[in-house]
Amino acid sequence: MPVIGFLSPASPDAFAERVRVFRQGLKDEGFVEGENMAIEYRWADNQFDRLPDLAAELVRRRVAVIAATSTSSALPTKAATTTTPIVFIVGEDPVRLGLVASLARPGGNVTGINFFATELAAKRLELLRELVPGALRTAVLVNPADAAITEATVKDVEAASRAMGLQIQVFNASTSREIDATFASFGRERPDALFVSTSPFLTDRRVQLALLAVLHRVPAIYAVRDFVEAGGLMSYGASLRDAYRQIGVYCGRILKGAKPAELPVVQSTKFELVINHQTARMLGLEVPPTLLARADEVIE
Repeated sequence: MPVIGFLSPASPDAFAERVRVFRQGLKDEGFVEGENMAIEYRWADNQFDRLPDLAAELVRRRVAVIAATSTSSALPTKAATTTTPIVFIVGEDPVRLGLVASLARPGGNVTGINFFATELAAKRLELLRELVPGALRTAVLVNPADAAITEATVKDVEAASRAMGLQIQVFNASTSREIDATFASFGRERPDALFVSTSPFLTDRRVQLALLAVLHRVPAIYAVRDFVEAGGLMSYGASLRDAYRQIGVYCGRILKGAKPAELPVVQSTKFELVINHQTARMLGLEVPPTLLARADEVIE
């Protein structure tokens, strides 16, 4: 029975739905966990320094393919093996990251999905400005432990904010306590809005972030819908459920004999704007009808 390695920097509790759609992608290719294939899960529980060891462990286990579910897990997995097939899911250009030679012809043992997390920074700022027209000072929350994502996000947000005439201030948080401290400082810094970077750790803490944003009355935008479902105000980004299903499909194709070098990198085409109308009312915000009309989902 072939074995798939599944490597995530996060914790299993936060990613149950994504694991479900990953299994669905495998099922679409004819593979069912426990029947004709097995999955070895490795979770770093947001301790990013554990990822190289966990990747090496899966390589030693001689799994048939490794699903690396973030930039922070894809890079150490690529460093750990040049032979074991790897299917990644990353939020930025995988060519720039050095994961593949090109999108159409990845070459080597690596392929995957790019869901454009960092490239959409400007669009998120525009949507936030549309919802809160008077916002001039925007706080940007990043996880510095997620170095590659943080660097790309800050660079894109800085460029977009200059073009829009916004002032930004970057806040770092790698622990739950640091998130609390960031919001406590908002009483002094008084940002008009909050931009939350993509990061498995921040997604893990989505309930805490959504609750604190409402308590401190700060309108916030996020990269994935998970935050809005947890009570956050608004999200815009690629459908991660669709992306996780796709890595399941690619892992299934590799089990059937496909080579990663011959599987082009898939770029997300399904994007979703999700608004929590109840949270908007709690914050005293009037959501423009034009914005509601464009939303893929409005949570009442």
